Amino acid sequence: MSVNYIKKEKKREKDLSTGQVLLFKKMFHSDNIPFPAQKNTKFTFIDLFAGIGGMRIAFQNLGGKCVFSSEIDDKARQTYALNFGDIPDGDITKINENEIPDHDILVGGFPCQAFSIAGKRGGFNDTRGTLFFDVARIIKAKQPKAFFLENVKGLTNHRGGKTLATILNVLRNDLGYIVPEPQIMNAKNFGVPQNRERIFIVGFRPDLGIKEEDFSYPEPTDTTKTIRDIMEKDTVSAKYYLSTTYLECLERHKARNEAKGNGFGYEIKDLDGISNTIVTGGMGRERNLIIDNRLKDFTPVTHIKGKVNRKGIRRMTPREWARLQGFPDTFKIEVADVSAYKQFGNSVAIPAVQATAKNLVEKIIKD
Repeated sequence: MSVNYIKKEKKREKDLSTGQVLLFKKMFHSDNIPFPAQKNTKFTFIDLFAGIGGMRIAFQNLGGKCVFSSEIDDKARQTYALNFGDIPDGDITKINENEIPDHDILVGGFPCQAFSIAGKRGGFNDTRGTLFFDVARIIKAKQPKAFFLENVKGLTNHRGGKTLATILNVLRNDLGYIVPEPQIMNAKNFGVPQNRERIFIVGFRPDLGIKEEDFSYPEPTDTTKTIRDIMEKDTVSAKYYLSTTYLECLERHKARNEAKGNGFGYEIKDLDGISNTIVTGGMGRERNLIIDNRLKDFTPVTHIKGKVNRKGIRRMTPREWARLQGFPDTFKIEVADVSAYKQFGNSVAIPAVQATAKNLVEKIIKD
C-alpha cells in the first residue's frame, strides 16, 4: 500500500463510521484491487460525483491517473474503495477547491437541479446552492485543461432549456472555456444493449487553441449487442424470479394503467433486443424483466407471498446490470442487491463515456 493511500485513508476516517473505517482498512490491506492506479499515465483527472467509479474506469482505460475523487453516498464509497483502493472524499459542498490537486481533466456527472435565475441570462452567482456551482468553482480555481460533464437527457429541456443555457453561459462566458455544443449520446450505440440517453458536455481551456469545431463527438461503434450477450452463464438464484403473487400484482397494475390509456407498467424484454434505461427504484427492475427458463428448483430462498412463478419471469441480476453499463466482470459487487441496483442505476455507460473521452483526450494530450 502506497504512502499516498495511507494519507488518504487517515484523512477520510473523520467522515466515516467506526464500522466503515474498519472495513476500508481491511480493503487497503488487500492486494486484490481490481482497478488500481496505472503506471506511466498520460494525464491526470479528478472524479467528482464519482458514484462507484464508472467514469474513472473510462478515463483510466485511456491512460489517465485519478488524483482526487468525491462521492457523498457511503455505500457507493464502499464499492469505490473496494475496486480502486481509494476512498473518495465526501460532500463536495464542504470541500475546499484550493485543496484539490492540480489536474488535466475535471470529470463529473453532476445532478440536474433548478437554478434561481437572477439575471436574464443566468451566471455563476445564479447557480449558488446547486451542485453545478461546486463544479464551476473548482474549474475556476484549478483551471484544468478540459472538463467532461454528464447529465440526464432531460437537462436539455429542464425549465424550458433555461437550466442548460445557464450552465453553458457559466462555462463559456464566466469561466471562459471553449465548449462545443453538447450532444446526447446513447449507450446502445457503443457496445452495450441498453437504451440509455445522456447529455455530454465537454470544454477546453482557451489558451490551448482548440476551437469548438475542432472537437467531434464519436460515431456509433457497436450496435450489435443484445440482452442475451449480458446474461449470466449459469442458472441464477430463485430469488431473482418473481413470485406468483407479485407477478399478479404487476399484471393488475399494468391493466389499470392501460385502461387509463397511459400503458405504464412492467415489461418483459426480448432477449434478442435491448433493455430500457436502468434506473433506481423498483420499476427500474420491473421494466426490464426477462424470461429465463433454466431454473429447475423452485424452492423460495427468501420470504415471499405465493410461489416462484413457473413462467421463467425474473429480474436481471446486479451483475447483468453491471454489464448493461459496460462494467468488466472483475468489478467487485459486495453490497446487498438493493444497493447494487441503486449504484449501477445511478452510474454511467462506460463505453459511451470512453468513446467520447477518447476524442477529448486526443485534443489535449500529445503522445
